[in-house]
Amino acid sequence: METINILKEELKKLYDKDFPLWVDINLQLLKDKAYELVDWDNLLEEIEDMGRSDLKACISYLAVILEHLYKLDNFKDLAGGDTVGKSWIRSVRNARRELEKLFKWYPSLKVKLPSEIDKAWDDAVVRLQNWLDENDRNPDDYNIPEKCPYTYEEALNRQI
Repeated sequence: METINILKEELKKLYDKDFPLWVDINLQLLKDKAYELVDWDNLLEEIEDMGRSDLKACISYLAVILEHLYKLDNFKDLAGGDTVGKSWIRSVRNARRELEKLFKWYPSLKVKLPSEIDKAWDDAVVRLQNWLDENDRNPDDYNIPEKCPYTYEEALNRQI
């Protein structure tokens, strides 16, 4: 197959203008071993982003778990009783199952996620504050801790 004839500058511009075409051209250049023409800067960034996207999903699931554990421990009365508590329990269980699925597909994430609990807690705090706002409560009145009150093991294994 004939190598694609494109200037590196043109290829770099395609990254923002027509991403699918940019992917197709870089893929063909790699297959043709025309490494000098590949848009390496953007390609490496995309590869890095791909690796982070699954970790971000894990952090998001962990944030849901932390948020709902905290709600169960601190806001069950505020939320209006048993039905809400059950939905939080279901949410924790669902997020745990999703994490297990991701860990099965990508075992390295199981090793990486424990060190991301602070990021997950930061997200959980924002969600808690938004939830309080939505319920006409001032988040400042509830002393949500800055540091995560749960361990990683507790988040993933605590009976609820």
